Amino acid sequence: MTTTDPPRISLRTLEQFVVVAEELHFHRAAARLNMSQPPLTHAIRKLEDELGVILIKRDKRVLGLTDAGRTFLEQARETLRQAEQAVTATRDVAAGRTGVVRLGYVGSALYGRLPTVIRQFRSTYPKVRLELREATTAAQIAALRDGELDAGVLIPPLTNAQDIAVTPFDHDRLCLALPRDHPLSRRSALALAELADEPFVLWPRVEGSGFYLRVVRLCADAGFVPRVAQEAHGMHAVLSLVAVGVGVAIVPESMKGFREDWIRYHPLPAPGAAFELVLATRDPSPPVRALVRSFGASG
Repeated sequence: MTTTDPPRISLRTLEQFVVVAEELHFHRAAARLNMSQPPLTHAIRKLEDELGVILIKRDKRVLGLTDAGRTFLEQARETLRQAEQAVTATRDVAAGRTGVVRLGYVGSALYGRLPTVIRQFRSTYPKVRLELREATTAAQIAALRDGELDAGVLIPPLTNAQDIAVTPFDHDRLCLALPRDHPLSRRSALALAELADEPFVLWPRVEGSGFYLRVVRLCADAGFVPRVAQEAHGMHAVLSLVAVGVGVAIVPESMKGFREDWIRYHPLPAPGAAFELVLATRDPSPPVRALVRSFGASG
C-alpha cells in the first residue's frame, strides 16, 4: 500500500477498536466481542499499521488513547452508526415500512371503511407518508398509468384496464337522493319509477362509465331514461346540486349522512343497486404492497 492509498478498514475492525477504547482493557474487550485476546490485539496493531498512527497508549497494559485515538474513536462510532442506519433504512424500504404512497379514492369511499383502514395503516407504518387525493374512477386509472398515483380506491367495472391489479375492499349500494322540499321526499317509501319525470343530476360518463351505466340500467329497469338536467364532477358536487334543488340523483347509500338537513335519502332495494369498491394498483412498490396487505387484512 502506498501512502496515497486509503486504508481498507472493515466495520468489524471499527467495532473492535471502539470496544477496546471503551474498556481500555484487551481481555475485557475480547470477552465483550466474544473472541480471544490474541486475535483482538493483532487486529488493533494491524489497524494502527494501516493508518500509520498510534491509537492506543500502552506499556504492559492499556494506558489510554492518544489524541489520534480519541479522534478515530469519534469517527468510528459515527461510521458504525451510519452503517446501522443504512441497513435499517434499506430493510425498511424493502419491507415497505418507509416511503411515500399516493392514494386516490372516489368520494363515497370516505363514508365507508376507508378512514378506519387509513388510520390503521398510519399506525402500523408511521414512517410511510400517505398522500390522499379524491378523484373519479377514470381519473385514478389515468393517474395510475401516468405514475401520478400509486394506488386508488375506485368502483368497477374497469374498461381497458388489464394492466391494473385490483383487490376487493368494500361494499356499498345505491339509493335515491331528493331535495328535502321536494313533494316526493315526504314519502315513507319511494320507487325509482316515480322519478321518471324528474330532472336528474349525474356525472359525465367518461368520469366513471361503469357507475354511469349502472344508474342508467336501474332507470331502464324501472321503465324510463333519466333526463339529465346537469352533470357534476364527483359525488359531493352531485349531492350539492341536489341540495339546492337542481334535480334528483342516484348516489351511494354510504353518503346518506351528507347534508341531511337539505337532502332526503330513500333506499333502492333493486338487486342491481349493490356494488363494490376495490383497491387498484399498477407496478406496486414495497410500501404500496404493504398498503395492499393492510387493505386485505382489514376485510
